[in-house]
Amino acid sequence: MTLERILPFTKQLLSDVLSEGGVAIDGTCGNGHDTLFLAKSVGKTGKVYGFDIQKDALESTYQRLSEAEQSSQVILNHASHATVKDVIDPEDIGKVSAVIFNLGYLPGGDKSIVTKPAETLQAVTDMLTLLRSGGLVILVVYPGHPEGKVESELVTNYTAELSQSEYQVLKYQFINQINEPPYILAISKK
Repeated sequence: MTLERILPFTKQLLSDVLSEGGVAIDGTCGNGHDTLFLAKSVGKTGKVYGFDIQKDALESTYQRLSEAEQSSQVILNHASHATVKDVIDPEDIGKVSAVIFNLGYLPGGDKSIVTKPAETLQAVTDMLTLLRSGGLVILVVYPGHPEGKVESELVTNYTAELSQSEYQVLKYQFINQINEPPYILAISKK
């Protein structure tokens, strides 16, 4: 599975739950591609919360949003995604349509700076409580590096234990690849 095959699938899943005026969260802004997609999807009347621990990532994201004239509906946070409950406007609790995470490290950035398994687990737990019925959390998981392997096992085990009466969890992954390619976990709130 290559990244090129994963990203269109995530965007299709997100498109199914996003609409004008909605609320979305990018748990890992990175270079801003997902943040921009979310911003365009919710439009000027919507709201997107973006998180990243790296200033360079937020600057890149802001530049991408500004060039596309999509920055007015985005609130960027130089913080871990685990702080979402401290940041989100109380009026948006229970109204979030979509959340996306691209776990691991910033493409083209310092590979020693990675998402932290415990923080990711806290963020996912918190974001599930922010979702509206029918809302979706997508995790693009990269198990191909040591920290990613730990994070992969943690989030996969956690999502496998979610109550089936409250959530549906999809794992999208090719099983005949030897290099531990990325895969998707998609959690839909009933």
